[in-house]
Amino acid sequence: MTTLGARAMGGVAAAAVSVGVAQLVAAAFGPEADVRTAVGSSVIDLTPGPVKEWAIQTFGTSDKLVLSVLVLVVIAVIAAVAGIAESARRPVGSVAIAAAGVAGCAAVLSRAGATIVDIVPTVVGAAGGIAVLRLLVSGRFRDSGAEPDPGSPDRGRRLSVVTLGFLAAGAVSGVAGAVISRLASSVSGDRQAFALPPVDLAAPPIPTSVQPNDVALPSFITGNTDFYRIDTALTVPQLSRTDWQLRIHGMVDREVTFRFEDLERFEVVEKVVTLTCVSNPVGGELISNATWIGYRVRDLLADAGVHDDADMVLSKSIDGWTAGTPVEALTAEDAMLAIGMNGEPLPVVHGYPARLVVPGLYGYVSATKWVVDLELTRFDRAQAYWTRLGWAPRGPIKTESRIDVPRSGADVPAGPVKFGGVAWAQDRGVRDVEVQIDDGEWQRATLGDSYSGDTWRLWSFDWDAQGEGLHTITVRATDNTGYTQTSEQADVIPDGATGWHSVTFAVR
Repeated sequence: MTTLGARAMGGVAAAAVSVGVAQLVAAAFGPEADVRTAVGSSVIDLTPGPVKEWAIQTFGTSDKLVLSVLVLVVIAVIAAVAGIAESARRPVGSVAIAAAGVAGCAAVLSRAGATIVDIVPTVVGAAGGIAVLRLLVSGRFRDSGAEPDPGSPDRGRRLSVVTLGFLAAGAVSGVAGAVISRLASSVSGDRQAFALPPVDLAAPPIPTSVQPNDVALPSFITGNTDFYRIDTALTVPQLSRTDWQLRIHGMVDREVTFRFEDLERFEVVEKVVTLTCVSNPVGGELISNATWIGYRVRDLLADAGVHDDADMVLSKSIDGWTAGTPVEALTAEDAMLAIGMNGEPLPVVHGYPARLVVPGLYGYVSATKWVVDLELTRFDRAQAYWTRLGWAPRGPIKTESRIDVPRSGADVPAGPVKFGGVAWAQDRGVRDVEVQIDDGEWQRATLGDSYSGDTWRLWSFDWDAQGEGLHTITVRATDNTGYTQTSEQADVIPDGATGWHSVTFAVR
């Protein structure tokens, strides 16, 4: 290793110690003191809306993992440069670490629920990183006769070993801190101990006829592990039932706060509702259907007394994320404060212990997870998280459809085949699906039975595959208002994608 390389590695080792020590110390303070999460979340918040959308489209549910890796890579590059610039007489790299520490403290203080005490781990970590960097450039660990020329081989093997030791110590500290923090804050035990209350008003049974036969379509009910997840939470919030509170305030007759046990006096309802993400492209898979258990939001709002001139509910998550929902949507019969999903308590990643489920609206204006605050206000007075970034303030779900069989580029055997997919138009429902092969006439698909206007509808289509070569299948849906899905292509920004989904396949 050259001396230049050794200096760069020294900078990386100092950064590893800084981040690792901060992570380890933060385990004693709580999740609000986690500088790694704070910085990553700040990056998410400061990223322009179109860039966020590109990340979702490109990486899907892995976008947060990619961001975490990217942040670490950027830190390593900056640290390497800082190490090269550092010398015994010029503490340039140390100043850079100190500046990074200040930025980290600012990121920590910007998170919901953070206090001045929560910057202590970041300060300790920055001090540790500076101490390591100064120690590595002090000359104490260089073997006698080592070549000082930056371009020559480093004969300071002792220095290299010490540097690698600090690098390993930083990595181990970081991993240990993350594991300890996760175990200390985890609500898995709280969730496992929670038994859902008996349902007072059950959803109608789901008939088997909602699922077309002999075609590999998604299950009408999406399993909890397969349900799509799109949110801005770099680290999943851990909120127990004991700590959960729901505050309702703003344009109301009286402010009220519900604890989890206070919900017991309300009627428990069960509903089957399909949720859709506004980032779902034409033919995309950011849509899922589940059975939800919870309470009518309108019953909770009635306790507060909503003012007639309030037209928006600004809901807030425990991590500070917000959504703006029309009052009329949250006071409708089907809007829920959900506590259960598919017969079990909400999974932590889907909002445990409570979240909003509102049929007919994209998630960015309705589906607040880990919800703790409902402010009655107006659209002309407040903006939610995504509307500040350029999305439309209201997000009604559009009439859309998707082809699941065949997949793009698939080979189809000659002879009778069955295609299929899903269509949706929450809260209007789907009454018809049509399919076009190549430039042929539109033909009606066979629909699985409709469960309700709030759920997707599965369809199938029988076709006699003749003529080898490439073919294209296109689909469109018509909802129960008589509106037929438009062919006009529109991006997901500002209020959801439009267009017909087409798939090219080959008959062999």
